Amino acid sequence: MTTNTLPSPYPRLLWLAAFGAVLLWSAIAPKDRFTWFLEVLPALVGLVILAATFRRFPLTPMSYLLILVHSIILMVGGHYTYAEVPLFDWLAEVTGGERNNYDKVGHFAQGFAPAILAREILARNAVVNGNRWRDFLVVCVVLAISAFYELIEWWVAVAAGASSEAFLGTQGYEWDTQSDMAIALAGGVTALALLGRWHDQQLARGTGWGVEPGRRVRRK
Repeated sequence: MTTNTLPSPYPRLLWLAAFGAVLLWSAIAPKDRFTWFLEVLPALVGLVILAATFRRFPLTPMSYLLILVHSIILMVGGHYTYAEVPLFDWLAEVTGGERNNYDKVGHFAQGFAPAILAREILARNAVVNGNRWRDFLVVCVVLAISAFYELIEWWVAVAAGASSEAFLGTQGYEWDTQSDMAIALAGGVTALALLGRWHDQQLARGTGWGVEPGRRVRRK
């Protein structure tokens, strides 16, 4: 039986180093410790899932990179809170806006990164036949994730009361929930449109980590 040797650890080590460095920075004197925990928790859960599935179901470099970028966005938002990221305060002043829009970057990423991850899982497991049905289901997954996250925000708000205000990040905007979901949808559609062909090329070549997609890695 043919087996694959484990790939060079350097890409994984670089990924982990970047993740760990930003996580450590984010954890040092955040604006609000409770908000930091809530914002960073999805990244930590994702890290555990990636570690548990790396040998059995390694992903393409694109998926790992997008997950890292999304995690960094979460960590930055957790450190400052989404309503007080300094760069976006400055942008609001320059453009004459009334709110800090970093949360919209987070929700765009909430659609962009999961779209490629869902696309990869559906494609490699041959869940559906045809690209159109696959992309339709990807968009459905993106909307489901966005809607579920909004439910989590609601549950936290009910349970924590005023202390959840920084986590919600509505900044007084009455249509914040609906706009968050719309921006996540835009992120998912954009990812499919811009990265679909490149993602197909990576899927055809394998994961790029020295492991064939979907195959368990064994040491010789």
